[in-house]
Amino acid sequence: MRYEIRVEGHVSEPLARAFPELGHVVMAGQTVLFGPVEDAAHLYGLLARCQSLGLRVVEIRQLPE
Repeated sequence: MRYEIRVEGHVSEPLARAFPELGHVVMAGQTVLFGPVEDAAHLYGLLARCQSLGLRVVEIRQLPE
């Protein structure tokens, strides 16, 4: 499964390295993290990582394969 996680604001390059399994792009005041997610546990782990880094998640969505 592929997911897109939108977070508020610009995520710096050093901060983006906390998500080595995901790509990222900055657009319209948000940073979009995207890439493969193995299962629900992996997704919850990514969200926990966002929370621990103080990132505000705006939207999560599954992308078509």
